[in-house]
Amino acid sequence: MADAPDRDALLAELSALSATATSADGAVTLSVNTDGVLTRLRLSDAVSRMSPSEIADAVLRTYVEAQRDSAKRTGQLLAPLGTGGYLMDRLRWRVQFEPAPVPVAAPAPPAPAEADGKVLKDRSSDAPAAEQPARPVADDDWYAGGMRFDKAW
Repeated sequence: MADAPDRDALLAELSALSATATSADGAVTLSVNTDGVLTRLRLSDAVSRMSPSEIADAVLRTYVEAQRDSAKRTGQLLAPLGTGGYLMDRLRWRVQFEPAPVPVAAPAPPAPAEADGKVLKDRSSDAPAAEQPARPVADDDWYAGGMRFDKAW
């Protein structure tokens, strides 16, 4: 089989493969390996002007971009072996994956403060307190009740 790629050279190229992506505003730069696993993350000072949800969204979108590049390059390296099979299907999925947009929440209104500077939180509720059983339920009573569909955790 003269057209088959050299196994050791292919493995070396796959091991050395690294894809790096940077967000449009330059706030996030990260790298992934051939499997799409994060290997480096760098945040610039621009993140100090971003909300936590904006930072998370920028990291996620940049991560997906790097994974796409990694999947494309891995697919190109593996193409001589054939384009069918589970591995190639996973690479195609990684290239087409698009994260759902993350809604940016409006900032919460500040909590009311007391005159001495302490912040109070209203922990009251209009819901009535759950009624406690008079005694613990015995195992025989529990199992005699038949199949339960409520979650036990």
